[in-house]
Amino acid sequence: MSIERELSKRGGSKCELCAATENLKVYEVLPTRKGGLDESIMACGTCIEQIETPGNEDLNHWRCLNDSMWSEHTAVQVVSWRMLSRLRSAGWPQELIDQMYLDEDTLAWAQSTGEGEEDENKVIHRDSNGVILEVGDSVVLIKDLKVKGSSMVAKQGTAVRNIRLDHENAEYIEGKVDGQTIVIITQYVKKI
Repeated sequence: MSIERELSKRGGSKCELCAATENLKVYEVLPTRKGGLDESIMACGTCIEQIETPGNEDLNHWRCLNDSMWSEHTAVQVVSWRMLSRLRSAGWPQELIDQMYLDEDTLAWAQSTGEGEEDENKVIHRDSNGVILEVGDSVVLIKDLKVKGSSMVAKQGTAVRNIRLDHENAEYIEGKVDGQTIVIITQYVKKI
């Protein structure tokens, strides 16, 4: 059975965040480790647009998280936590965060995009042109890079998809090149 059908069945043909029944799509919760059903949710176009466009949130729309944050599905919990963290300055989202319990791995996944960190504490990753990089972005190497501890050379022009960020160092990102996860210095990449 396809992921879309499984998620539709799991969510009762509704958005797993706001319970809307129109314009439903599979939304993959980044960063993914294995992908698939456990790292995806069924979400409506309104939720997806607001998740992907910070600063464009309709605060009243997200009151639905009062219910969806209790989902038994980890991916729904992660997105709920991220959105509540983003909206915490409104007051009521912080109260809901305080009620949530996420195990250590789930909380690490939720925090992996930097959501919930204070702006002055956030490490901002920029490519060679100064463009801000986010978890899950795709970049292209602008220089041949020797991979330490290996005889491999990552060639200029190689696309690296679904990058991860080092939350302690703004110069480092991680990505897979030829099936091997490597650390890449941001000054040698350009966002695609």
